[in-house]
Amino acid sequence: MGAGETVATRKNAPEAQETAAVEAGLDALDSAPVGSARTPLRQILRERVLPPVAAAALVLLAWQLAYEAEVKPHYLLPSPTDVWRALSDQWYEGTLFSTVWTSMQRGALGFAAAVVIGTALGLLLGAVRSLRVGIGPVLSGLQSLPSVAWVPAAVVWFGLTDATIYAVVLLGAVPSIANGLLAGVDQVPPLYLRAGRVLGATGPARVRHILLPAALPGYLAGLKQGWAFSWRSLMAAELIASSPELGLGLGQLLENARTYQDMALVLATIAEILVVGITVDLMLFAPLERRVLQSRGLAGARS
Repeated sequence: MGAGETVATRKNAPEAQETAAVEAGLDALDSAPVGSARTPLRQILRERVLPPVAAAALVLLAWQLAYEAEVKPHYLLPSPTDVWRALSDQWYEGTLFSTVWTSMQRGALGFAAAVVIGTALGLLLGAVRSLRVGIGPVLSGLQSLPSVAWVPAAVVWFGLTDATIYAVVLLGAVPSIANGLLAGVDQVPPLYLRAGRVLGATGPARVRHILLPAALPGYLAGLKQGWAFSWRSLMAAELIASSPELGLGLGQLLENARTYQDMALVLATIAEILVVGITVDLMLFAPLERRVLQSRGLAGARS
């Protein structure tokens, strides 16, 4: 080695060391286990708990001020205390959890059936181009159709039975789930499909190991929207298809409160419906979304 080469090597040595350090840092980031650093409890309370609590407090304050100012007569706009008293009465009567459970059970069963049907329909339309061209626009139209529009037809078809409620739930949720899966399938890189074909992943194995995992973000968005449509459809069906044989769900309770002009119970039931929707989102869909983001290296996208 000549003197000129030795000098050039010495000059390039710091740059090479710096490049190696950067690469080592990137490798360390890639190899670090996701979620290894736990968020402090104080930060969780400050960033995730305090904002919704503060927002709820502001809503209650505005509500109380409207009550004191008599924006509406008190029998039309009860105070938060009156609504709390209506909830307490349900608790002491033993109807609070039974009513919520009746609707939750229907919602869960209807949503589970919608997931099975919507997933199968989405995969079928994604695989057969001619079916998607023909049925795709109808599916999008059904998704935009208000679920309450199906209730009169379902009552005529099935009478005042649980079949009417489940039919409305399915018609409201299946299009959203199928369209969400189709949107996810459309975003799967063709390279993944070709690589799977080379590795022998065909038929159900291709769907299970390649298509569904790659389409998971869009599919999960469709599931989340499908649950929202299921819950709304269920409330619409329970409101209209009300009968003693169907049991007392939240929708029936809301209609009974309206019939008796009990606005405190009306608002209390609305609060119960809202709490159930928020709880399902926080307990089921939010953790799933975080897990999907973390598995794709996007853990900070929702922080």
